[in-house]
Amino acid sequence: MNLKKRSCMLGIFGVILLLLLDQFTKYLASAYLKDGHSIILIQNVFQLHYLENRGAAFGMMQGMRYLFVAGTFLMLVLLVAVYWKSPMEQRYRWARLVLILLAAGAMGNLIDRLYQGYVVDFFYFELIHFPIFNVADIYVTCGTALLILLFFFYYKEDDLEALISFGKKKRQDHGG
Repeated sequence: MNLKKRSCMLGIFGVILLLLLDQFTKYLASAYLKDGHSIILIQNVFQLHYLENRGAAFGMMQGMRYLFVAGTFLMLVLLVAVYWKSPMEQRYRWARLVLILLAAGAMGNLIDRLYQGYVVDFFYFELIHFPIFNVADIYVTCGTALLILLFFFYYKEDDLEALISFGKKKRQDHGG
């Protein structure tokens, strides 16, 4: 099996594994928290609290399910295309990891929106009144943070061009 196919198989396996974890935690939240019973893990700091989020991050744009579904499908197509076209050098492993995290997070919440009409959220940091979130949100947040760090401190301009070039040859300036 060539390196590209192996990388894609590992990427698919990673997304599936992350999706299973996300969906399992949402199942547990629905089974044990949906009745309105919260589980306090650290008094006045952190708890598990069930919420049906019909909006986007932080509950914004409530009721725009079809816009989120369409946007998520477009984002997934872009993530898959960038993953497929990414160079197979070891230097780009971090970028592929980011793409796996973003895809798993997007798909985790997409599954909820398609089958339930809302996203199940259940982690609540009461201490800072942070909006309730879920495991898929953690994937997207960590993936985005890692992407920002990579862009600022690891990848150079040529690396970024290689990631998003979609097969275009770089123009070489030979001088003279």
